[in-house]
Formats: sequence, structure tokens, C-alpha cells
Amino acid sequence: MRSLLFILFTCCITVSSIAGKITGMVTNQNGEPLPYSSITIKGSKEATSANNEGVYFLQLPAGTYTIICRHVGFERQEKTISITNEDVQVNFVLKEQSVSLSEVVVKAGAEDPAYAIIRNAIKKRKEHLNEIKSYECEVYSKGTMSLRDFPKSFMGQKVDFEDGDTSKQKMLYLSETISKLSVDEPNKVKVDVLSTRVSGQSDGFGFAGARFFSFYDNNVQISNSLNPRGFISPIAENALYFYKYKYEGAFSEDGQLINKIKVIAKRGYEPCFTGYINIVEDEWRIHSLELMLTKQSQMNFADTLRIEQLYQKIAVKHWVVQSQILYPAVKLLGFDAYGSFANVYRNFNTEPVFEKKYFDNTILKYEKGSNKKSIEYWDSIRPLALTNAEQIDYVKKDSLEQLRKDPAYLDSIDAANNKFKISHIYTGKTYNKQTKKISYSVPGLLTFVSFNTVEGVALDLPVTIRKEFTDRKNLTLIPHLRYAVNTKQFYAWGTARYNFGTRFFSSVSISGGKRPFQLNNDEPILPLSNTISSLLYKNNFLKLYLADYVRVNFSKGIGSGLTVTANLQYQDRHPLENTTDYSWNKKSTRPYRPNYPIELQTQSFTAHQAAILSVGVTFQPGAKYVEYPDRTINVGSKWPTFSTQYTKGIADFLGSDVDYDKWQVAIRDNLNLKLAGRFNYRVQTGGFTNSRALYIQDMKHFPGNRLLLSTDFLTTFQLPQYYRFSNADDFYTAVFTEHHFNGFLTNKIPGIKKLNWHLVAGASVLWLPGQTYAEWHAGFENIFRFFSVDVVTGYTQGSKPRTEVRFGTTFNIGGGGGND
Repeated sequence: MRSLLFILFTCCITVSSIAGKITGMVTNQNGEPLPYSSITIKGSKEATSANNEGVYFLQLPAGTYTIICRHVGFERQEKTISITNEDVQVNFVLKEQSVSLSEVVVKAGAEDPAYAIIRNAIKKRKEHLNEIKSYECEVYSKGTMSLRDFPKSFMGQKVDFEDGDTSKQKMLYLSETISKLSVDEPNKVKVDVLSTRVSGQSDGFGFAGARFFSFYDNNVQISNSLNPRGFISPIAENALYFYKYKYEGAFSEDGQLINKIKVIAKRGYEPCFTGYINIVEDEWRIHSLELMLTKQSQMNFADTLRIEQLYQKIAVKHWVVQSQILYPAVKLLGFDAYGSFANVYRNFNTEPVFEKKYFDNTILKYEKGSNKKSIEYWDSIRPLALTNAEQIDYVKKDSLEQLRKDPAYLDSIDAANNKFKISHIYTGKTYNKQTKKISYSVPGLLTFVSFNTVEGVALDLPVTIRKEFTDRKNLTLIPHLRYAVNTKQFYAWGTARYNFGTRFFSSVSISGGKRPFQLNNDEPILPLSNTISSLLYKNNFLKLYLADYVRVNFSKGIGSGLTVTANLQYQDRHPLENTTDYSWNKKSTRPYRPNYPIELQTQSFTAHQAAILSVGVTFQPGAKYVEYPDRTINVGSKWPTFSTQYTKGIADFLGSDVDYDKWQVAIRDNLNLKLAGRFNYRVQTGGFTNSRALYIQDMKHFPGNRLLLSTDFLTTFQLPQYYRFSNADDFYTAVFTEHHFNGFLTNKIPGIKKLNWHLVAGASVLWLPGQTYAEWHAGFENIFRFFSVDVVTGYTQGSKPRTEVRFGTTFNIGGGGGND
């Protein structure tokens, strides 16, 4: 091994002795750097880019070369130099692109010449989109995010980056990645990450967004978090409906005329770009672009996003993207951040030969050892010079990472962070022992204390103990103590869960003890919600029973979109009765309902035992994966997800009194309709093939909702009582649908469009033998980014329609609603 390293080192010395290094800086005429300018060698595949301070470098053998420097919006410049064994400095000062209007005569009242150019570009759009059927290239990606300002505290916690730097300006994130992008149109894409590095994270995997955004697509999908509708390309088929254009002039490059077109959104609050797009005369293809998205483009997260793309000609008819730079800026909750994400594309092969099974269900693969490359390796291979700030960040954060691995340092941090504060009574607290990779979590007061009519005040204390072994392997222990004040009863149970899987995620857990259960074991009613509805509105919806139980769960991903699950449990069930009529609502004289659903029963169930086995399979065809050296992550596919489940109540096993068989098949999907929004649906059907002996706990439950706080519209109905449609029928079918318009339509309503509220609507239907229930809802979401409000109307056969309002939030809170 040492001999091999010596040979490689000697080869590096030899190569450097016959090569010269070109360094330089690219600026404008005011001396300001031009970030990410493109540097190419005429007649060669050699290329690089300047960094975000305008500095570049190239390593070339001795010889004479013509260096071409380009930047979007500036005139191209060429310089011929001779390289010997000595380093050479070549600086470029680029002039802003001067354009000429001499070729075009613009008459008063006539259509702007830009429209004819854009129409030609639209006509040629498909041809250019499909011009290169397959290709391979190398992609260098660098991503940075920095802060300009941040608050001293956030949600009651001090903002501390633990870097010893009190400055408001700091680099949050820095990564570099070199990957191979392989494409075989129309839909085969694979990214192989050859090397990756994250500042301060020796085990991290960096930004690898290698594929560029094609503005030849009608809809440019940048990120679902920015806008799942996507953004309309300035040369889309329907672009003339959304955009205005202005001809700025033309300039010449390599004997070709390039038209500079200003792009203007016709209306505010449409998913449109503004800026400039440069179109090649006669070929009507994109030469370069500089476009901007803002809040008026209906972005949900970032405040602005600037996109620069520069194309290069690599063959008589082939143009490819040479560089793509994204400049995001975000102001949120007192944090002011900005960044740049640069991709440099080089070494294109437009006639690749792919192996037969090269394209599989892995779309992004981090090669083994890709994040273990040396600093010397990176210094020798990166095409962009690091800025001074980036060099300092690597050194500083890599040093801090080593410090943070020191047991004494970790103990000191834990000692400071684990100190108890009065606020932890309400928020809960996690205590860490980082040297042993163990954490202990206890809940806050709102979780610890609850109220229901069976127990009165209940004190519930789960302690979560988590031990990390690797990123994928961990063990969680949850011992649970509960005390019911009215009945003076202690309950204790616990859960042990082990997550594992070297490639696909798997999990096994066992739990047992004595505890109160909801009649619907899926536990749709949160204790906090029930506490509020009981104390304020005298509506106790929680229906409880007591059980000694043991349960074993198993889940395993097996690839190709398949996951299998199994559950075996035994319960010794006992009914419970109400013990209190207490409420803060002194105006209400009516008593609480009994501790069983009166819509199904006239008295509580009798004590019994139940042994139950459930097995299930979830399958998503065409599932795609991101593959890391030690794990694989399912990122979904364009196809729906199918699931099936079979449950057996096992008679006479350990004295079990239940005997039933039930099945269910479901299909769900989220359809991105782009400009029209996102349509979600879930369809489930099933029933009982045997119902010889079962109790209310074993029925098929379709949860209702009697709280003002909405529940998931794709799994529950919003208006009925919680057990109104629980059944043991031979057959049922339920359909849940919801359409998120994501700004479509509301962007045309004055006032609403400025608030960026989004319309949402849906309908749900349940068919049971002899009865049908349906409800629809409509409302607004994205209210102040976190809230929604819906008007819901329900229809039951033989009854009048019922209409109520539901409020939604991403926060975990609850509230009381209509009478029970």
C-alpha cells in the first residue's frame, strides 16, 4: 500500500512539473467581482468557473491557449496566452453587454419585436427539449447558506450556534459535491455521487441537486416547498397569456446574433419569472438567462430566488447548460438568510452507451467512501476556487467538530444544556448524555395532566429513553406511569422499540402492562383536546376501557416499494364507568354521556379476552430510492400507494373470546396537477367475512370529529360522532378527496392574493349497507403560513344537512366544538 501511495504521489509531482497553473479574477468595469463566471478553453473540453468572489484557476500542460470568459449579461472576452512551467495570472474585466437596435425598426403602436422572437422560440421549444436523447456529464455542485441577522432567542430558547462567534453574520452551511449525471430520455435519470463534503460534518452527505432546470419545459418544477404548482417558463406553450416581453437589443457572439429579451409578468401573484432571457437568432434556442422569483411569484418559503443559466455549444447542433446558479434569500421569524447553489457541468458525452440494467430504481447514489476524501483530493479536483470565507469555515467547523467529539467538551455542553428551567414545566425537557449517545425526555405540563370523566384528573408520565447505535440503528424505551385521581389507581406499562436495517428500514417493538385504552385503539382523540372540550364545553368524547395487554409489532421494508407489517396482541379487557360530572362550564346542567357510544350501545361491553393477529402489505409500484453507503431511503414514485390488511380474532387462544375475520384494501395518491394545484385522494374498501364474536373495540371504525380543530381530511370525517359509523358489516367503501389549489384562483382575488391564502376543497363519502354519509368542505389554508379554516357540510340519509366550521393548524393544540 505504501509503495502504491508513493507511486501516486510521484505521478502527481511529475504532472505538476510539466503543467502551468492559470489563476485570475473576473470583475466588471467597476472592479466588482462577477461570481461564477464561466471560463473555457477554445477548442477543448477544459473548463472551470469563478467562485463567488470572481476568482478562478486552471491547470494546463505547456502550450498556447485561447481562454474564453463569459458571464450572463456581460460581453464575452477572449485572451490568448502561452503556458510554460510557471504559473500565469490572467484577469478579465467584462463590460456590460452592449446591445444594438440597428437591426430592428420599431414603429409607434406596433408590436414589440420581442414577441416574434418568443413565438419562434415557443415553436422550437419541443425540438430543443428533445434534442439530446441521452447524455452523461460531470457535475460540480457547491452550496452555501449564510446569515445576515438572527434573533437572540427563538420560542423561548436562546439562539446559540455553539461556535464562540457572537457576530450576526455567519456561514450556516457549506458543501461540495462531484457527481456523474446520466440521462436517457424521456424518464431515466441517475446521479452517482463520487465525492462529497460538508463543512463540520465528516460523516455528512452534501447537496447533490445535479440535474438542471430546463426552461424548455412548460412548467419549471424547482421545489415543492417553494411552490408545488411550479413556475411557468417564459417560452412555455401558453407563455403569451402570462408574460409581456420587451426587446432590449442584440449582440453578436461567435458569429451568431443573440437577442436580449426582457421578461415581465402580466399580472402579480402568478407563478411567473421576471428578468432577462437571451435567444439565439434563427435557431431560436436559449443562450443564457437571468430570471427572478419573488413573493409575487407565489413563493411560499423564500423571499427571492434568482436563477442564472449559461449554455455552451459543444457540437454543430448541440447546446448544453454549462452552469446553473441559484441565489435564494429568506426572511422568517427574525432570521435573515441568503445563499448560493452552483452547478458547473463539464465533460459532456452526448452518445453514451449504458449497460442494460444501469438505470434501476436508484435515482441518487452516494458511492462508498464518497464523504471520506482527503483535503488534498479536494484541492486537486475542485473546478472552483474556495473563497477566503469558505476556507475559514472549513478549518473552523472541522476543528469544532473534533472538539465536539471530545468527551470532556460533550460533558460540559450537556451540563449546561441539561440544567432545569421553570419553562420546562410547560414545554417538557430532553436530557442528553452525548458521550454514550443516550437521551431522556419527559413531557410538559399540557401532556402530563389531562381530564376525563372516568379518571377525573389523570397524571400521565412517559419517559422516553433513546440509545443511538448508528444512523439507522437505535433503541427506544418508554416506561409509562399513570395515576387516576378519582379512582386512585396506578397504571404501568412500557414499550421497547428497535429500529434497524442496513439497507431498508425495519422495526420491531414489544409493549405490555396495564393501561386505559380508547375504544378505538387507533386513539383518534388527543387527551389535550378532550380536556379542553370537557372543561370548557362539558363534552367528554374520550371513551375508555382498561386492559392488561401484551403486543408485538414488526415492520420491514424489502425494496421495490414493498413494506410488510405484522402485529400480534393479547388484551384482557374490562369496562370502566364515569366517576365525575365536573366541568368549568357552570351554565350547562346536562350530565355527561356515559362511557360508551350511545349511538351503538345501550350499555357497556362485558369483560372478555381478545387475541388478535394482523398482517399487512404496502406497495408503491416504481418506487425510487436514494442510496447511501449504509442505508436506502424510499422517495416515492409517480404511482399510487396500495395497501392491504387482514385481521384475525383468534378464538380460544389463551382464553380469547373473539372470533372474527376482517380485511381492507386501500389506495392513496397525491397528484401534482402543477398550475391547477394538487389533488389528494384515498379510497378504502373492506369488510368482515366472519363476525361470529367481536366487541366494539374490534369493529371497523370511521372516526368522526366533534372538535373545532380539524382532523386529517383524508382519513376522518369532520362532523359525525366518533363512533357513529363503527360497524361489523360484510362490506363498506369510503372515498376521501381533497384539492389544494396552492394559489390557483385565489391569486386573482384582490386582498386574498396579497395575503397568499390558498383555496382548499374536498369531499368524502361512506357507503355502508343501508346507509350513506357524505360531506364536503371548502376553505382557506396557508393563513399566516400555519393556519387554515374550513366550512364543512355533512349529509346523512333521512336527515337535514349539517354545517360547521373547522380550524386547522400545524401546531399541536386542541379545542372544544359542538355538543355531543
